[in-house]
Amino acid sequence: MSMTIAFVSRIGDDEQNKWLRALQAALPDQRIVTIDQMSNDERHRAEVAIVANPDPADLSRLPNLKWVQSLWAGVERMISELPDTTFSIVRMTDPQLAATMAEAVLAWTLYLHRDMPRYREQQSQKLWLQHDVPLPGERTIGLLGLGHLGQCAAAKLVAQDFRVCGWRRSACQVDGVETFSGDAGLDKMLAQTDILVCLLPLTDQTRGLLNAKRLAILPQGAALINFARGPIVDDSALIESLDRGHLRHAVLDVFDSEPLPTDNPYWSHPKVTVLPHISAPTNRTTASIIAADNIETFFQSGNIPTGVDRETGY
Repeated sequence: MSMTIAFVSRIGDDEQNKWLRALQAALPDQRIVTIDQMSNDERHRAEVAIVANPDPADLSRLPNLKWVQSLWAGVERMISELPDTTFSIVRMTDPQLAATMAEAVLAWTLYLHRDMPRYREQQSQKLWLQHDVPLPGERTIGLLGLGHLGQCAAAKLVAQDFRVCGWRRSACQVDGVETFSGDAGLDKMLAQTDILVCLLPLTDQTRGLLNAKRLAILPQGAALINFARGPIVDDSALIESLDRGHLRHAVLDVFDSEPLPTDNPYWSHPKVTVLPHISAPTNRTTASIIAADNIETFFQSGNIPTGVDRETGY
């Protein structure tokens, strides 16, 4: 039976229209429309919605929702904005997203490993000067977060012969990776990490995790890549560490406020590479197929995919 499914978002019109076309192609037997295009009866009958940064006020217009399919992997904003709702929030779990993130981790790790920021600065000074390159096995890459994204990234790094260690709150084993857990394990991992890659979800426990104390544990001359969420890093502590030369460089793809305000000091800091949240963009085609499979399964069996644990945030 054909159903009308709400697409609820706060993304731009052009991006929204692209998603609507991709989702409609993946769900040809259903009708995918914005919430304003639904009749009052359709809104009351809706049990599932597809969302991308949805406005809570719009979701309140769907009083009988059982679950929502997010198009993003990160759902902390939804959780914080929808504390009292009872419907399930299903995050996007796309193998392509993990592959894209692993590719980005490798690319920007190599950027730091091969000292590209130094050569960029030398070019601005018209300075011809070569520097020694350590072997990958002489460089320790530390991964904060060893979920699916972290494990895929670890495999890429191990394949390039880097020494890889990783941390998560609970103990785990990952092939080729020295793993750590708990607060003591975090400090121990940081102390041996040359390039730290953050892939953690934003939760109450991870907010401000990389503060002045923990950044100081990193070895002199270490570098940071943040592909997770901006609030995990204490901005003032990071800038202070870069300014005094303890950390040599930071590659930042995520920020407290996005787009990054033009007066933010990161833009002009010589030891910071600013990226516009491009490390692992959701692929419309593959994500639409995954969303479609979840929704069709629900219509056929009534089974709702595993939702986010609102206590842990993932």
